[in-house]
Amino acid sequence: MRPITLLTLPFAAAVAGALVPFKGCQHKVKESIHGPPRGWYKDVPASKHHMLELKIALPQPKFPELEQHLWEISDPSHARYGAHLSKQETEALMAPHPETLDVVSEWLASHGLVEEDVIRSSANDWVTIRVPVGLAEEMLDTTYHVYKHTQTGESIVRTTSYSLPEILHEHVDLIQPTTMFARFKAFKSTLRWTNQVQPAVSSPSVRTITGPAGNQVDASCNNTVTISCLRQLYNAVDYSTSATNGNKLGITGYLEEYANNMDLQQFYQLQNPSAQGSNYTFVSIKGGKNNQSDAGMEANIDTQFGFGLTWPTPGTFYSTGGEPPFDPDLLTTSDTNEPYSYDTLPQSISTSYGDDEQSVPHSYATRVCDGMAALGARGVSVMFSSGDGGVGDGDAYPAQAFGHQCYSNDGRKTPMFLPVFPASCPYVTAVGGTVNIPETAANFSGGGFSNYFPRPSYQDAAVSAYLASLAPGTYKGLYNSTGRAYPDVSSQAVNFAFIYQGQTASGAGTSCAAPAFTAFVSMLNDARINAKKSALGFLNPFLYSAGYAALNDITEGRNPGCQTEGFNLYD
Repeated sequence: MRPITLLTLPFAAAVAGALVPFKGCQHKVKESIHGPPRGWYKDVPASKHHMLELKIALPQPKFPELEQHLWEISDPSHARYGAHLSKQETEALMAPHPETLDVVSEWLASHGLVEEDVIRSSANDWVTIRVPVGLAEEMLDTTYHVYKHTQTGESIVRTTSYSLPEILHEHVDLIQPTTMFARFKAFKSTLRWTNQVQPAVSSPSVRTITGPAGNQVDASCNNTVTISCLRQLYNAVDYSTSATNGNKLGITGYLEEYANNMDLQQFYQLQNPSAQGSNYTFVSIKGGKNNQSDAGMEANIDTQFGFGLTWPTPGTFYSTGGEPPFDPDLLTTSDTNEPYSYDTLPQSISTSYGDDEQSVPHSYATRVCDGMAALGARGVSVMFSSGDGGVGDGDAYPAQAFGHQCYSNDGRKTPMFLPVFPASCPYVTAVGGTVNIPETAANFSGGGFSNYFPRPSYQDAAVSAYLASLAPGTYKGLYNSTGRAYPDVSSQAVNFAFIYQGQTASGAGTSCAAPAFTAFVSMLNDARINAKKSALGFLNPFLYSAGYAALNDITEGRNPGCQTEGFNLYD
């Protein structure tokens, strides 16, 4: 990388006049938090030479127009239903104002950063720079420290407050990493080893039970969930997908969770022999790898059930590189591929990761959520698992969740339920967990109400009716009754038989439910594409207005947490 401390003479001359507004301009706090979230503590000042990759989000003045497009093309009663936008049309509605581009470029130049040091997203709404901590502290009028996590020992470089020249405030939405402590952990509640897996095809002598649609399901599915069980339960036994009609399924991986190909082939051999020998497309985001010597339990569950259910539909595994553990002498490098910035995208994408909503700065959560709206506008169905902590902290599941008190992290320690992000984003479909046949809510299934996002209109009827059914005063003050409610749907989430490190294992969690549900959305998209129709795209307006009629209503179960029994489903 070229030096960033000096301007080249021609560039300096070009911007010299424009830099005047920054001379003597007072810094004003842009964002601050009371302190690090629970579990993190300040260790030592960060090395001035440690390199940071700063992401600068620029305002999107046309986002309301993009959102209006999203509502219209996702509403099955609207004339434009299914008329999804192209990548180019979407990016035009995400672009910042030209003045913003100029002002931010001038500010960067005033700190010695030339255009060659700046990486811009394809919509120009994100700017990425790599700078040493010392320069970042000067630019943001702050001090970075190394923070450590008490449970994992993880170390990251962060600050609890940063400032910008006042003239910049209207031109910058946020800059990270600064106040962002969320770890976006994988949602997995249990793992146990088993000696064998149920066969994918049942013999006629196996006792069956009746599913919600009157269909017969192997009784063994109450103990071990396989591809065959899910197809039986959700009425897709005889449906065959296409490999050539353009339909695709995407699975995301984070935190060095790698999908092991040998485990996948072994899974295929046991549960879908026709898929043996097939593979998926691997896409690296921000230096993400797929290390075959280090199988990831989460990535294995996601890819084995997601791709196993939908084969031969082409699958894509997106591996996103995370920030490495802090090393004061390490100068890290990474590529800067944008997630999902391609001309064509999978019509269905599943993600089984998240964190407590309050651990994510509001500005960052809002901006990421808006990005999900852009995906929906392009016709992508985006699914997120709803978490494994009931109404509480996912870190505390299973036994500790019920006895663990939940507090706000704003310094006031106000007792409150802890919603999960990105499941709480109104532009995604959040997937909770069920257990057994007939299905009841799994007691770990995350669910509740967002403190960041107001209830979207598509939920008004359903959520208002549910709230009216609660006993007066139920959990008063612990949740935001006007917030976006989640999950939107649920799927089987317990006793999933998968392969991990060459052995048959059993897993549970909404991390199982999300790829399973997404696979069936992919099948529906396959059928629609074969019928010359558009993909479903953003699901929620359809689900809440008409699509729910095709689903099984789960009316029993609770999601305990935060020293409460959680919400019940039968009030």
